[in-house]
Amino acid sequence: MAISECCVQTNSQGQELTRHGSDSFPVACYQDDFQIMNVPWHWHTEWEAVRIHSGSCTVVAGQQKRTLHAGEGFFINSGILHGCWDEDATGCVFHSLVFHPRLVGGSLDSAIYQNYVQPVMENRTLEWISLSPEVPWQQDALDAIEAAWQACSRNEPGYEFNVRSSLSRLTLRLWQNMPHTPYQPTAKNFRDADRIKSMLSFLHAHYGDTVTISQIAAAASIGESECLRCFRSSIGTTPIQYLKQYRIRQAAGLMLYSPLSISEIAASCGFQDMSYFTKSFRDAYGCTPTQYRKKECRSD
Repeated sequence: MAISECCVQTNSQGQELTRHGSDSFPVACYQDDFQIMNVPWHWHTEWEAVRIHSGSCTVVAGQQKRTLHAGEGFFINSGILHGCWDEDATGCVFHSLVFHPRLVGGSLDSAIYQNYVQPVMENRTLEWISLSPEVPWQQDALDAIEAAWQACSRNEPGYEFNVRSSLSRLTLRLWQNMPHTPYQPTAKNFRDADRIKSMLSFLHAHYGDTVTISQIAAAASIGESECLRCFRSSIGTTPIQYLKQYRIRQAAGLMLYSPLSISEIAASCGFQDMSYFTKSFRDAYGCTPTQYRKKECRSD
């Protein structure tokens, strides 16, 4: 199985559209280089397991934000909105696997699926978890992630057995150590989750237009102050800052695959002032749009 670089494409609800693996073997492994592109806000029905190879990154998922370093990692449960950034430009690279739980659990009526996989999927206290080598069971989980990733990268005959075995070991460690106390999200948790998805849907559909806070708030039928609170508590930033970051990521993607000029790309992504676009792009990627396009075209 070939290793891919991260290239997250989402629909208007923020759900990732990328197909991870195949129907017969639903797993894909990625090497994410944050000098090329951060991981934008998205969610998927698959599980995601990551070990940080070098540098540091900030991970935000659910209601938690953490900075993780080389040797550490994390697990993201099904359906959880999340994003990752190299805020301090440390040159973060991580090894990730995105896989459907049925790869481990098999059919829905199997004992493994019912006794181990489903409880992990449905445990809402386990939206995501950071993994530290200082905790013995988490070190074993990190070793399992890396073993599965390396098996994918070697692509030797029989690698599927090694990948599934390692991810099964990861699942068992999660099941053994997850909180087993029943947990019910509050009405506020559900309400905020629905609101943020509605507002993200609006922004993803209208990022090329002039957008105001009142319009974003109206997409979720709330006031401006509640819109600001919801973004801050759920995503850790303001709606306008999120929109700017999303526009920059969309522009970066267009520069790789679109024949449009840089000024045309900037305008289509909502930037009417080229100097502001260039400054914002440099802040995000460490180079000008022209340098980025040339560098990425050479790497292809």
